[in-house]
Amino acid sequence: MSSVAMPFYQRRHKHFDQSYRNIQTRYVLEEYAARKAASRQAAYYESPGLGKTTCRLCARRARTLAHEAIQESRKRTHEQKSHASEEKRIRFASELSALEKEIHTARHRAREHLDRLAIQRMVEENMALERHAVEESVSRAPEILVRLRSHTVWEKMSVSLCFTVQGFPTPVVQWYKNEELITPASDPAKYRIESKYGVHVLHINRADFDDSATYSAVATNVHGQASTNCAVIVRRFRGDEEPHPAGIMPFHLPLSYDVCFTHIDVQFLEKFGVTFGTEGETLTLKCSMLITPDLKRLRPRAEWYRDDVLIKDSKWTKLYFGEGQAALSFTHLNKDDEGLYTLRMVTKGGVSEYSAYLFVRDADALIAGAPGAPMDVKCHDANRDYVIVTWKPPNTTSESPVIGYFVDKCEVGLENWVQCNDAPVKICKYPVTGLYEGRSYIFRVRAVNSAGISRPSRVSEPVAALDPVDLERTQTIHVDEGRKIVISKDDLEGDIQIPGPPTNVQASEISKTYVVLSWDPPVPRGREPLTYFIEKSMVGSGSWQRVNAQVAVKSPRYAVFDLAEGKSYVFRVLSANKHGISDPSEITQPIQPQDTIVVPSAPGRVVATRNTKTSVVVQWDKPKHEEDLYGYYIDYSVVGSNRWEPSNHKPIKYNRFVVHGLETGEQYVFRVKAVNAVGFSENSQESEAITVQAALTCPSYPHGITLLNCDGHSMTLGWKAPKYSGGSPILGYYMDKREANHQNWHEVNSSLITRTIYTVEDLTEDAFYEFKVAAANLVGIGQPSDPSEHFKCKAWTMPEPGPAYDLTVCEVRNTSLVLLWKAPVYEGKSPITGYLVDYKEVDTEDWITANEKPTSKRYFKVTDLHEGHTYVFKVRAVNDAGVGKSSEISEPVLVEARPGTKEIFSGVDDEGNIFLAFECKEATDASHFAWGKSYEEIDDSDKFKIETEGNHSKLYFKNPDKSDLGTYSISVSDTDGVSSSFVMDDEEFERLMTLSNEIKNPTIPLKSELAYEVLEKGEVRFWIQAESLSPDSTFRFVINDKEVENSDRYKINCDRSNGIIEMVMDRFTIDNEGTYTVQIQDGKAKNQSSLVLIGDAFKAVLAESELQRKEFLRKQGPHFSEFLYWKVTEECEVLLACKVANTKKETVFKWYKDGSGIDVDEVPDLQKGECHLSISRLSRKDEGVYKATLSDDRGHDVSALELSGKVYDDIILALSGVSGKSASPLKILCTEEGIRLQCFLKYYNEEMKVNWSHRESKISSGEKMKIGGGEDVAWLQISEPTEKDKGNYTFEIFGDKESYKRTLDLSGQGIFIRPDLYDRGKVIGGLPDVVTIMDGKTLNLTCTVFGNPDPEVVWFKNDKAFELNEHYAFSLEQGKYASLTIKGVTSEDSGKYSIHVKNKYGGETVDVTVSVYKHGETMPEIKPGQLAKPRRIPPSEEV
Repeated sequence: MSSVAMPFYQRRHKHFDQSYRNIQTRYVLEEYAARKAASRQAAYYESPGLGKTTCRLCARRARTLAHEAIQESRKRTHEQKSHASEEKRIRFASELSALEKEIHTARHRAREHLDRLAIQRMVEENMALERHAVEESVSRAPEILVRLRSHTVWEKMSVSLCFTVQGFPTPVVQWYKNEELITPASDPAKYRIESKYGVHVLHINRADFDDSATYSAVATNVHGQASTNCAVIVRRFRGDEEPHPAGIMPFHLPLSYDVCFTHIDVQFLEKFGVTFGTEGETLTLKCSMLITPDLKRLRPRAEWYRDDVLIKDSKWTKLYFGEGQAALSFTHLNKDDEGLYTLRMVTKGGVSEYSAYLFVRDADALIAGAPGAPMDVKCHDANRDYVIVTWKPPNTTSESPVIGYFVDKCEVGLENWVQCNDAPVKICKYPVTGLYEGRSYIFRVRAVNSAGISRPSRVSEPVAALDPVDLERTQTIHVDEGRKIVISKDDLEGDIQIPGPPTNVQASEISKTYVVLSWDPPVPRGREPLTYFIEKSMVGSGSWQRVNAQVAVKSPRYAVFDLAEGKSYVFRVLSANKHGISDPSEITQPIQPQDTIVVPSAPGRVVATRNTKTSVVVQWDKPKHEEDLYGYYIDYSVVGSNRWEPSNHKPIKYNRFVVHGLETGEQYVFRVKAVNAVGFSENSQESEAITVQAALTCPSYPHGITLLNCDGHSMTLGWKAPKYSGGSPILGYYMDKREANHQNWHEVNSSLITRTIYTVEDLTEDAFYEFKVAAANLVGIGQPSDPSEHFKCKAWTMPEPGPAYDLTVCEVRNTSLVLLWKAPVYEGKSPITGYLVDYKEVDTEDWITANEKPTSKRYFKVTDLHEGHTYVFKVRAVNDAGVGKSSEISEPVLVEARPGTKEIFSGVDDEGNIFLAFECKEATDASHFAWGKSYEEIDDSDKFKIETEGNHSKLYFKNPDKSDLGTYSISVSDTDGVSSSFVMDDEEFERLMTLSNEIKNPTIPLKSELAYEVLEKGEVRFWIQAESLSPDSTFRFVINDKEVENSDRYKINCDRSNGIIEMVMDRFTIDNEGTYTVQIQDGKAKNQSSLVLIGDAFKAVLAESELQRKEFLRKQGPHFSEFLYWKVTEECEVLLACKVANTKKETVFKWYKDGSGIDVDEVPDLQKGECHLSISRLSRKDEGVYKATLSDDRGHDVSALELSGKVYDDIILALSGVSGKSASPLKILCTEEGIRLQCFLKYYNEEMKVNWSHRESKISSGEKMKIGGGEDVAWLQISEPTEKDKGNYTFEIFGDKESYKRTLDLSGQGIFIRPDLYDRGKVIGGLPDVVTIMDGKTLNLTCTVFGNPDPEVVWFKNDKAFELNEHYAFSLEQGKYASLTIKGVTSEDSGKYSIHVKNKYGGETVDVTVSVYKHGETMPEIKPGQLAKPRRIPPSEEV
């Protein structure tokens, strides 16, 4: 037997050599010779062994042969019985002999066959025993040599999972997806399993999103079982997801092996996107998820990473996970927080993760122009009194370069920050000394440039000033009962007095400004604390200088400053304790202070490629020397703006970065600079300009598959195009179908379907089908749509119409939107008459019909929606039979206008073509601007022309007319529903046509139409002014349809720079009446203007021309430059003035009034150019016509002013104004008649307009109150004042511009009412001063008298009392009515009659003159209305 071991991958095959088989056969034959045939046969029939099936078949065959032979024998025997007995016996004997022979032969053959079968069974049994022995010697349980590996792929990519296993017997491998067995037969197009030589592979073809799962492989044999698993993540590009990984760096986050959970499915719902923050803000990154199953005690673990570093709870970050949400909060953002953040949900079944970038901008600088704060402050090599602080520099894109940094320190627990360096340090590393041993410190850094100092950085982690070697010099020994013994190495070194010198002195860090020395403490060092002294010596000087003479160093580190640039130094160190100072250490090698790190070189070629609608992938070649790089800063600029903005605010280490936050459709250029501890490199060369658009990908999935018609053998289906075309036009669609309950999909079409509607043929009637559609573009085939619902292939016979399809929502605004759809394929039994539009909010159940009456159009504007709410829509077609099937429900639509929404605008180009234009910055190269009229796509090339360039599109009207009125719309594909509409109404159409006509038939714009002006010599100038005239412009003047040329009579001129064209006529006469026209042409533009001078218009021009000519001639000799005018002086004098010009010594000037010369005291000086005539105390006597004349040998001139009428009144009014300003306060004067109120003025004239009022009531002049005045005073006489006369009195004089008031209150002036003024006898009135009467008449003189007590009344004639008789009669009635009657008057009765009225207080006398004329004589003239004036009688006067 061969004992050679076979490879594990060949053990499934059974190999036995020929020698083994021959030996076994010989052994079986010898064994067989010793056994009996009968017992061997019985044992065979009873045995359940390996050869049982074969032996039974042979026995059955033998029995069948024997049975057939017996039947045949019986048949022959039965036949022989009918023959003769002799023949029968002979034949029977022969046949029986033959039968016996045959039976013997059959039994012999059967026995041999059974023997062979028994031998074969025995051989197989022995072979099985031997095989079992061999297998037992090499058998083992399955062992996995190479495990499965997790994969992350994009949809439509294939993935292969493979692992290697060994074991004997050969293990059986089964594959599982989320713990469900995978059977390739169920979906052979999806899965394929291979097993070769122990290597097992599962192929997943064209992975889709549903293939994201945990895959397991289980290998099993009789000795045991082994398994391995992995996660497959299939990423989908939909909506806001990126077609490339959102990460900027190819981070491979370390997987945690501490997985203690069961299989839990995690699906992210709302994810945090690329986020922008500012230093100092608070921010939270949130991610909601669906966890299945959601077990309170068994949950996945949420882990947050920043740039592949695990984040833990700290002062700056707070973690939260619960209630289906994971959150990472920042209490105070700093640029240290910028980076790629990854949320990983760890379960036993695998890891679900999501990543996005967080950008942190600089906070506003405290000083304008100051740099941003440094970041990533860390501490290194901490010791007893020394630590090295490092940081990263800020990006200074728009600020001036950083010239240095200040490092501050602060003890933990205090708030007292101390600046460590006096001068700014220029590199991003600084050794801080002077720390106190045992204390903890934090550090911060501030950057400095020419503008000022930045904000401080985030503080570093606390660091303790301790010597880490001290821990190594102690040893702790634990004894029983928790006790321990601490042994110090110092205790074992014995009594050391003076320490030895330090060893291994070297420069651990060299820079241009300092050198950091390090050394090893002396061994042994002793028990006493050590300090160190450092000495330096300039190479070649031969002298040593102690560096730290003032402060002893406790740490085996020290930074030496104040070194001369370019000089070399050597150093040595001495150790000291309280016993003394050691010998110096060995001298170091010469050290020259210099920067070991240089400024990095500029990065190489920068390439920008498309990524998404708001981001660009930027890649660059690394600099030649990239050692010690902190990373790179990327800047971007809008093309043409020359303004650079920083993209990242924290250096990145990789040479690929995704720049986010860009504007769609804008062009940008990029540049990169490298940074290390020394500073920044030069900027790289700018990248090529790139327009921000999404990268080319496969189109997204179609949706909304709808059954539009069915005839029992075919179905017409419609669907909606993908929302995104992937940046390339969609070429067509592929459709798959399958019957219900079938697993396999079958292609419907081999060639592309170019429309969104297709009829599927050769279907089975009454069968159910489902369909899915995939779109294809230049990149490839996109993911398929979700399977449709199950459609039954049954002919439609209903009378109502089928469903409308391809519902499209556009022009979404804050309260409205427009819904479009396509007509049903199946119309029903009658034509479609209209459509009903229904809508509802997503969270409600009741549908609302937007239109009460069906609309015949295939679009509808839905209004009165609520802003910020989400709606869905459906459409139903209507015919005569009723309302048909409802369309598919639209996708939910948020009613809210997009920020920056733009509308269609109209205009006219430079050629006069009318157009509608639209701009869409979100448009990509694959976007299509679809113009429509009444929401039907425009394809009439005879009437319209469409021009699209970049993100602009224009619709031109070739031959605009009234048929072009209507609603025009535009939609932009491959965008987020960008669309707009424009209503071309009559008013807008007329405006555009007018503007188009002006451009096609341009007119020269005029600043001024044709006008005229009369010049000083009587010339008439005609002129017109255009907005502008080119040097090639032409013009002509036309008078009465006859063109005139430039001549002495018509002086024509053109000033093209100012656009002025003029014509001057030297002499304007009556023959020039008519129409004047100017015609202008400038290129294609024309214009003309006309002026009609006929009738009164011409006469006015002619008169003005003649007047100007006369004036010109007048001014050739002495003349008045200003004619006579008047003015009032402050002294209330009236001056008549005039101005003269062109005079000489011989010129004579004279004044005249009413034609008579006026003698003046002083002859006016004509050289002064002004003459005056003064009139003081103006009165009516000064009225008249005043003239002034000028004359000499050259001519004469006259100026006249009529001082009367309105002119006189105006002068009085002006005098009133001047005099009113000088009015004095009202004064009281007591007179015999009563009280007089007086106001003194510079000048008073009774013709001045004045007003006296008492208690705001105007006073009229009368007996009681009389108004008057003199040349310098105005007064009010109050006769016999009473109590009623008390109160406010106001005097008001009115000037030409304002009035002036003076007021006096008589109520409190101490005026006494005297009886001799108020109670004396008085004649109230009634007697005239003159009476004329004819003789023979009766004269009656009657008056009213008053007095307290009643006065005595006496009548006199010619101052003599006369007696009463029949001729004279006197009466006094009621004590107040006195009368004198003269009967039959004669001429003797003519004379003066007087009445005396008197009591004890005095009285009055009134005289009346009576004149008697005879009959026939002329009656004497007398002044009517004159009352007799009383004369006062004192109390002492006798009557």
